[in-house]
Amino acid sequence: MLLSNVEDDKYAGHMPVQPVAHANDHRREQFHEIARLLFEVTEQMRRSFEAICARLDLTPPLARALLALGDKGSMRSLADVLGCDASNVTGITDRLEAKGLVRRESAEGDRRVKLLALTPSGKRLRRRLEVSIEDQSPVTVGLAGMERETLRELLAKLAASTQDTTRIEEASGA
Repeated sequence: MLLSNVEDDKYAGHMPVQPVAHANDHRREQFHEIARLLFEVTEQMRRSFEAICARLDLTPPLARALLALGDKGSMRSLADVLGCDASNVTGITDRLEAKGLVRRESAEGDRRVKLLALTPSGKRLRRRLEVSIEDQSPVTVGLAGMERETLRELLAKLAASTQDTTRIEEASGA
């Protein structure tokens, strides 16, 4: 094990010994702390989101669909945003439709493409969901305005670098 940056023994004893591994140990500890904190905040946000959904008589997948769906969008684009198979969106759509929150429409020019349109009830419920999340999110409650903006910027930077890494891995076949 290399104990110092000094390669020449004639200087041993004349210079303080500095472990080379120290910087790597600090980096590793820092990484583990960041990962632990991200997991902790994610778990807090998940629990908060589930509680909000329950109060609004929604399951988390239905709530995510309401949040992801603009006033009108295709089932395919909703599947892409939710990161799931289009067949899963059919079940989610069935449940949203049964609650009177969305309606299916055929796209102009291609009846095979199904569009989802929020009903007035769906728009009202989505707004209540958005307000509840904004008012009760651990991020909103725990951080001041400038802190939230800094966090948003850091997360956006991290998300962009993650997307770039994913694209590089996909291009290289990794």
